[in-house]
Amino acid sequence: MTRPLDGITVVSLEHAIAAPFCTRQLADLGARVIKVERPGSGDFARAYDTRVRGEASHFVWTNRSKESLTLDLKQADAMAVLKDLLKDADVLVQNLAPGAAARMGLSYEALSASHPRLIVCDISGYGEDGPYRDKKAYDLLIQSEAGMLSITGTPDEPSKAGNSMADIAAGMYAYTNILSALLLRERTGQGSHIDVSMLEALGEWMGYPLYYAFEGAPPPPRTAASHASIYPYGPFAAGDGGTIMLGLQNEREWKVFCAVVLKNAALAADPRFDTNAKRNDNRAELKALILAEFAPLSTAQVIERLDEAQIANARMNDMAGVWAHPQLQARQRWQTVGSPAGEIPALLPPGRNNRFDYRMDPIPKVGEHTESILRSLGRSDADIAALHADHSI
Repeated sequence: MTRPLDGITVVSLEHAIAAPFCTRQLADLGARVIKVERPGSGDFARAYDTRVRGEASHFVWTNRSKESLTLDLKQADAMAVLKDLLKDADVLVQNLAPGAAARMGLSYEALSASHPRLIVCDISGYGEDGPYRDKKAYDLLIQSEAGMLSITGTPDEPSKAGNSMADIAAGMYAYTNILSALLLRERTGQGSHIDVSMLEALGEWMGYPLYYAFEGAPPPPRTAASHASIYPYGPFAAGDGGTIMLGLQNEREWKVFCAVVLKNAALAADPRFDTNAKRNDNRAELKALILAEFAPLSTAQVIERLDEAQIANARMNDMAGVWAHPQLQARQRWQTVGSPAGEIPALLPPGRNNRFDYRMDPIPKVGEHTESILRSLGRSDADIAALHADHSI
């Protein structure tokens, strides 16, 4: 089947997570993504860990369906190869250190005159201007700057999100901006410059707590895994040691919860708990009542009661639970992709489309496609040998 981005070529000067996560989404839709890596070691994310049969967990997640080209861009011959690639490229993505791409002559301003249809996407911590422009940025630092740590964790201690939220947010906004720029180019014939900042991406995701604290109002408190303003909404222990997340949204659900789940219909009218505001104020007392009812029950029995009452609920799965999740298996969301370590499982991208199948090609070895790409650019065996000899590739 024809994929949406078949025929689109993306060249990416990428490392870590934000840019690779963006370009993997483009590859999923059929784009040819040429990942430019350092000769020898490649993207430093390859060395984060060895959890996937010797390969790094972050790397296998964000780099399937790409071609790996090694270039030392400090060498003139290597830069010449990159410039040749850009002649026919549709998109250039980069998340190098602040200002590094511009110093190499790879800014949109430097490229647009000779490549008017090229879309250039720069991903950085803070954006291309402003007082923070030159600051280094890592995911934890941006989670802190964007205020996420201030509302995440327990009352006693802030916590970062367990995944790379700032990187993921920036990668997804880069991805959607590139799709928008491709659509715009169809109308105007012109490329675009996209400037995506991790701070602004995560700042968008912080919209609710920002408005909750509007005009100096107190911010949402840190409430661990519970909701900051709705109760009961969060984790509760069953008698077998399992944890169930449940959430009530309105007074109708509260009455059903009392009658069906707690087996105490009269509790719904208790003046301590007859509105959400009161339940929120009297959390400790209500939690004790809920836990007392759940104590003789297994996790499955608690979930059975919640399902009977049509109260939203979920198990608190660990990673093993997600690998074996029956819903993901029933919907056939797991496939396999090749890698330097052999075939490994991979989740299909979210969203099923009846018109095409996602591209699920292998994760490349460092420089795996260097010579084939060079030959496609017209380099001879002697040219390639010379590039090897001066360590340009």
